[in-house]
Amino acid sequence: MSTGTVLELVGVGRTYPGHTPVVALDRVDLAIAAGELLAIVGPSGSGKSTLLHVMGTLEQPTSGAVLVEGRDTTVLSDTELSRLRSTSIGFVFQQFFLLDGMTAAANVAAGLVYQGLRPAERRARAAEALEQVGLGPRAGHLPNQLSGGERQRVAIARALAARPAVVLADEPTGNLDSVTGARIVDLLHDLNAAGVTIVVITHDRDLAGALPRQVSMRDGRIESDTARAEVAA
Repeated sequence: MSTGTVLELVGVGRTYPGHTPVVALDRVDLAIAAGELLAIVGPSGSGKSTLLHVMGTLEQPTSGAVLVEGRDTTVLSDTELSRLRSTSIGFVFQQFFLLDGMTAAANVAAGLVYQGLRPAERRARAAEALEQVGLGPRAGHLPNQLSGGERQRVAIARALAARPAVVLADEPTGNLDSVTGARIVDLLHDLNAAGVTIVVITHDRDLAGALPRQVSMRDGRIESDTARAEVAA
């Protein structure tokens, strides 16, 4: 497992222009170390979704810097950003975004196309990632043959297969019933114990409370961070 800071935001701001500009992020400082499992939590409109997009380099900040494994992403070209996302950042969304006509294994392997790996290596990584999430025996099943929880596990496996520095999970239990959602949270704990760095973005304070670190947002700012509170104590 790597060590040190894998993702850092320094004075990050994001303003959307308009007749009345909207400040979605306001001078956000956040550092995420390798091996952490944390939640970024806040109500609708708090800025957490914008923060996800900025952390994942899907949007560029208006001000400040976003560093992924020490690289300042604000100075990278679109091509360089795409390459960085394909190797260093894994995404898991509330919607599973699986292709209906492809097996679980093929869906996971498809996420590796942009890494330039040979087909055999993509298949091997997909099989390994599905085993990580407990779906090895279901690798040949189509999405419509899987439960909601299993489809989310496939989506998590797709993120893991790239062996990223950090996985960003946006409301990963949002489309699941409470029992299945709890199983996904247990899986996140297991993956983290195995060395995977995971950031969960959620409005669910119960989910956030089940994770070792909670970063609370409001009005585009970090309102509280249990990591900072521990340092202060």
